[in-house]
Amino acid sequence: MSKLKRYLAASSYRFSSFKYLDRQVIEVNDFRELMKLFRWEIEPVLERQDMYDCNFIEDLNERKLRDTETLATVMSNVQPKTALEIGTADGMGTLLLAKNSPSSKIYTVNIPPEEIEEGGRFVTYAPERDAIGSAFKASAYSKNIQQIYANTATWEPNIGTIDFAFIDGCHDTKFVYNDTRKILKHAKKGSFILWHDFNPSLVKKFNWIHSVCKGVDRLCRDGLINGPIFHIKDSWVGIHKVS
Repeated sequence: MSKLKRYLAASSYRFSSFKYLDRQVIEVNDFRELMKLFRWEIEPVLERQDMYDCNFIEDLNERKLRDTETLATVMSNVQPKTALEIGTADGMGTLLLAKNSPSSKIYTVNIPPEEIEEGGRFVTYAPERDAIGSAFKASAYSKNIQQIYANTATWEPNIGTIDFAFIDGCHDTKFVYNDTRKILKHAKKGSFILWHDFNPSLVKKFNWIHSVCKGVDRLCRDGLINGPIFHIKDSWVGIHKVS
């Protein structure tokens, strides 16, 4: 077998589940490569309490640090007027976004705990109501953050034009598809959409990652996502610039 055939065979195995992601996902080595690509010059603020933690097998290869770098780099350089986060959880991600763009208005949505059974299968973290957003509530950044309790299956993001969106709520395929579709209605050319638990090389290892990638693949199939989706090596974040 030639080197080219071996490479194509390996690539086919790695991304064998999703033919649209095969075409559109571009993996980059680190966040600085992303900065080169988009001609970004602002250094990200890498301040997240848990970014060096490795408590589970999913945290290997400094996954949380790679996620932090990805989110912070995009947010600090896009400097969105309006940002949307789906999946508040403890609010550490929300706080990171606010630190990297203090002038942004950030809307963060989390399903009410009493409705969690209606939120799909792949909800990876479901804190009690008092714990939702706890990381940013006492911070100086809270004045620019609006917390919303809603099930995104029925919630509409009527918050004006969305310049940046981070989707990290329910990881069921239908939720990923539906959340993104709604956001695209309110996004403009040049807006950024990021998906968490997105890593095509791990779709055979973790069922919720498979589910997220399946949702994004369907968005590409249906022509809702056009153009490249960037993925920083060892991160769990997909990055798309709306064209």
